Amino acid sequence: MSAPSTSCRIDVFWHDGMLDHDTGKGVFDTGMNPGFLEVLEKHPENSDRIRNIVSILRKGPISSYISWHSGSPATIHQLLSFHSQEYVDMLIEADKNGGHHAQPTQADGYCFFNNAGLAVQLALDSGCKKVLVLDIDVHYGNGTAEGFYRSDKVLTVSLHMNHGSWGPSHPQNGTVDELGEGEGFGYNLNVPLPNGSGDKGYGYAMRELVIPAVEKFEPDMMVLVIGQDSSAFDPNGRQCLTMDGYREIGRMVRRLADKHCGSRLLIVQEGGYHVAYSAYCVHATLEGVLDLPHPLLSDPIAYYPEDETFAVKAIEAIKQFQMKNVPMLKDV
Repeated sequence: MSAPSTSCRIDVFWHDGMLDHDTGKGVFDTGMNPGFLEVLEKHPENSDRIRNIVSILRKGPISSYISWHSGSPATIHQLLSFHSQEYVDMLIEADKNGGHHAQPTQADGYCFFNNAGLAVQLALDSGCKKVLVLDIDVHYGNGTAEGFYRSDKVLTVSLHMNHGSWGPSHPQNGTVDELGEGEGFGYNLNVPLPNGSGDKGYGYAMRELVIPAVEKFEPDMMVLVIGQDSSAFDPNGRQCLTMDGYREIGRMVRRLADKHCGSRLLIVQEGGYHVAYSAYCVHATLEGVLDLPHPLLSDPIAYYPEDETFAVKAIEAIKQFQMKNVPMLKDV
């Protein structure tokens, strides 16, 4: 079989330093040893999950579509494009993880530096006029939203579990009424989905909420923030996506990027804590982004029952709210 064309490839940037962190063991993410358990589990944010993601991309059936590149550490100047000087100074000597919960001035939810936020700011500084961020991690991408909450140059859209605030480090609720402020009003769209929304519920949200927003915003670049903790078998979420759901989201996003952005699409890896199934879901997402005619990899867990009725009602309510309150969506 001949190698895929360069127009049907994905560039992956990787650095082995991403495997260096040791978050310890305990009961889930507490680090606690109660003294009565024979086997303690690794903290969910551990390098095993990343090893499997890298491995499936190197050795799985998608490998011939992947081009590997060496990643490089962010410079202080780049970190300061999103984070405050005081916050960067506090963390600069540490080897810390990046993620979408990290806000300009504080860490949150396993995240210290915001990879997606840094990438968006670099795109803007490099000449992009408008950037869209679509976050499908099971948790609200609050840090990214906070960084661009007052900007009309970045449209942040987050499809997440309806979990609300979890304390001082995560003051945002992820509710529909958090729409942005000032020039950024109407450019932060939250889609809090009910537990168990599943493939059909997420597909409906993409068609009814995400695609119309992208069509109105007309971005120069798209950033897809993926988290496999939205999967049916993740210990940290209850949204019930399967490989089919991730694959279809990837396909929809690819077609939007082709139509509006000249195919300029960046994918940022976030959560996902089932050590094996997360890797399979990444594989499926990228199959969709490649817009392949048939799946390359079957689902090892396969069928999961779902009923989208509740999700559809919630999405319709969100749609009506956005059409009433978001200026650019009032005539959708």
